[in-house]
Amino acid sequence: MTTRESTTPTTPTTAAPTNQAVATDTSATPVPAASAPLVDHPPTPAAVRGDDPPVAARPAPVETAKPVPPRATRTPAATTPAPRRAPAPAPDPDFTDLPPAMSPQALIGLLLGAILGAFAAVVVLPTWLPGLSASLLGAEPKAYWYLARSSAMVAYALLWLSMVFGLLMTNRLARLWPGGPIAFDLHQHTSLLGLAFAIFHGLILLGDTYIQASLWQLLVPFAYQGFAPFWVGLGQLALYGLALVGLSFYIKDRIGRSMWRLIHFLSFLVFIFALVHGIWSGSDSSNGMISGLYWLSGGTILFLTVYRILVSRQAKRPGKSKPATSVL
Repeated sequence: MTTRESTTPTTPTTAAPTNQAVATDTSATPVPAASAPLVDHPPTPAAVRGDDPPVAARPAPVETAKPVPPRATRTPAATTPAPRRAPAPAPDPDFTDLPPAMSPQALIGLLLGAILGAFAAVVVLPTWLPGLSASLLGAEPKAYWYLARSSAMVAYALLWLSMVFGLLMTNRLARLWPGGPIAFDLHQHTSLLGLAFAIFHGLILLGDTYIQASLWQLLVPFAYQGFAPFWVGLGQLALYGLALVGLSFYIKDRIGRSMWRLIHFLSFLVFIFALVHGIWSGSDSSNGMISGLYWLSGGTILFLTVYRILVSRQAKRPGKSKPATSVL
């Protein structure tokens, strides 16, 4: 007879777990990672472990659009300017920066020589040269007349050349001959030399008994009442005007360019007075050579003056630069 226990299958029983630790050989049997006990301890730093630290991804920079200034307020980018050469000084059209062509000492010596020479001819010459007494002290002394007329013609010729050089030096003709600065020097020299000969011309008349003019009558314009007093008076005015123009070269820095130029415009009046004085008061005006000199000098100054006026008007038109003012 079968029993119930033999027919019922048996199941293996498992031992209850106990608190006693069971020694196991860990070196022989690896422990699965899943079955490793979880230990609560702080993580080891990456620098200690030798691992590379994780690199955090940096956020990409966000470019923001810069506000564009309005067109009216937009400024160009600053750039370093290239070094520029200093501009060349502009040429002086009136040559006022040039020093006087004749030193003041030389001018004083020149004028004193003319004055002393005239007095020597009047006072000393008749005593030292008694053989010329008939010519110097006679009823019609020809020597003083010759000295007066020759010095007058030299003074007039120098005045004429001074006018020519004054009109040439600030226009295109001076480029051909003789050049601006050279013309300026010649203009001064001829003007001052003409002044010296004009002084000699006036003072030498003291010895001419035919003229019979005193020193006061020779120095004061229109004080002489002898031969052709009006034309003689114009000659005296021409002498003082020539002295004013000639001496202005030495005070041009004090009076300024405008006043100096205004004084030099008197040269036209001085030349006209000298011309009519020579024609109407000169006793040899009918001579062919003398009258030819008057015509040549007057025509030359007229031509150069008209030419200068035409050139100045053409240069003042729109688109033309302002020309240099003529200096005489």
